[in-house]
Amino acid sequence: MYQFFVEPSQIQGNRVVITGSDVNHIKNVLRMKIGEEIAVSNGIDGKEYRCGIEEFGEDEVICTLHFVKEDGVELPSKIFLFQGLPKADKMELIIQKAVELGVYEIIPVAAKRAVVKLDEKKAKSKIVRWQGIAEAAAKQSKRAIIPEIKNVMSMKEAIAYAQSIDVKLIPYELAENMSKTKEIIDGLQSGQSVAIFIGPEGGFEEKEIEDAMENGITPITLGKRILRTETAGFTVLPWLMYHFEE
Repeated sequence: MYQFFVEPSQIQGNRVVITGSDVNHIKNVLRMKIGEEIAVSNGIDGKEYRCGIEEFGEDEVICTLHFVKEDGVELPSKIFLFQGLPKADKMELIIQKAVELGVYEIIPVAAKRAVVKLDEKKAKSKIVRWQGIAEAAAKQSKRAIIPEIKNVMSMKEAIAYAQSIDVKLIPYELAENMSKTKEIIDGLQSGQSVAIFIGPEGGFEEKEIEDAMENGITPITLGKRILRTETAGFTVLPWLMYHFEE
């Protein structure tokens, strides 16, 4: 079943109106017919609205609400991924897979060792593109929300932003004791928000780790091997998904 996102105002009683680029996609790409069922989410309440296509307008698709699925697909805890800016197009892959794995929000971080340097203009265009990738991944994985891609932050700004998050973790190559990492993951409670800081190529500088620790961010190990920046997130996020869904 295909899924689409709408603004809350587009759900009016038992009438759902789809507008924007999804209209062309439904009519001309998917070639859907009157009576076919689709799933709609408003990106806020975590509910899935099952609808039947009733009418095709020139710039809208009008649907009739059949029922609301209350028990959505979202994790019971919000996971915030603070991702050090990687080289090339790795960020696109990271965003796509992180959204599939249930992340709530992604914060690009311009860490000291990040090779990529974005000026304000480039950063804005990147955010627009990355947000589009997040939306596509949310549709594909049938998420109830579209995770937000925040503006690029410095490490100092990211640490400050994370202060309201319940549990803050930073995988670090010099951290040891895998049993301690397991103990921390096992101790997470449903409903707690979790921040994960992933370094860029070359990792975080020691000063960045020190600043993080001084602000309540706990170093953890992901094992004895050195992982690429895109692999580190794909390692810890499934642990969290498994833990919270279990």
